[in-house]
Amino acid sequence: MTQPEWRPGQEPVPGSGQPVPPQYQQPVAGYGQVGVPAEPVVYGQVGVPVEPAVRPRRVVDAGKLWAGGFATALVAALIAVAGILIARGVLKIPVLSPKEQGAWGNASTLTYAVVAFGVALLATGLMHALLISTPSPFSYFGWIIGLATVVAAALPFTSGAELEAKIATAVINALIGIAIWTLTDTSARRSFKWVQPGTVLP
Repeated sequence: MTQPEWRPGQEPVPGSGQPVPPQYQQPVAGYGQVGVPAEPVVYGQVGVPVEPAVRPRRVVDAGKLWAGGFATALVAALIAVAGILIARGVLKIPVLSPKEQGAWGNASTLTYAVVAFGVALLATGLMHALLISTPSPFSYFGWIIGLATVVAAALPFTSGAELEAKIATAVINALIGIAIWTLTDTSARRSFKWVQPGTVLP
């Protein structure tokens, strides 16, 4: 069957195979032509590159972090005092001083508590530094404090004290280290937030 010839002013018959003469072709407005806005790019579509994301930054609430650090230091000091009191007064184990010194002993008890208090504050300072400088602060903090706790628990066994005194001291050191580790970690996780770059903080 012969297809009808296209005439000017008529719509071409779809599928007829009859080309439209160039002089009668009309330009179709579309993206990319002069005077037509470029097609908007929507990132995330198939075949369209993903827009590079701007990473948020970590902002630390130093007041909240250090308030938790002082509370942790107080807990660590009380663990030291309670541990020595139980070891000497209840279990009759001479921790840090001879048996004749009694349950409270001499100045070693106070010194032990002060050292535990100071170590907790050092742990808070370490956590603060890690939060503002490292990509995985809690992993680094866990490794550092965990290894320090192992050293503190093993240190009494290098002394010449009785075995029961070594074990009691190691247990107290381990409890102090675990308390500092867990409490500082918990305080730190509640003391920072993520904000987008350029965000004005109150």
